[in-house]
Amino acid sequence: MPGIDECLLEAMRLPGARGAALIDWMSGLALGVVGESPGGDQETAAVEAAEIARLAAEQHAFAPAADPDDGAAADADPPVEDLIVSNRDSYHVLRFVGASFDGSVFLHLWLARAEGNLALARIRLGEMAERLVLA
Repeated sequence: MPGIDECLLEAMRLPGARGAALIDWMSGLALGVVGESPGGDQETAAVEAAEIARLAAEQHAFAPAADPDDGAAADADPPVEDLIVSNRDSYHVLRFVGASFDGSVFLHLWLARAEGNLALARIRLGEMAERLVLA
């Protein structure tokens, strides 16, 4: 199971990757950063991405439909799997990491729109989030 550094380096091998970070969405603290940061400031980028992630994660409208057979398992993971924010030249993919981190961290991948593959990035970030361990 890869640790934070290995996970972020793997994310940077995706086509069009400009930067990647693992961020605590409750505090805005970047637990690891590699590559460039939007706006050039890693701390500010982490805080701003965390604000968006927290806003989405705390909204009941984005929670999955209740499954009575699921019980407590539904509360173990964040209600949102990922968020995609796009602008003229890039994509920002925020992938929430599950219960092994108390559901309070997410991977932030910044992709150049011209070279990036959004579908591939979502799939790979999901795989990375499942395998990630604190190291």
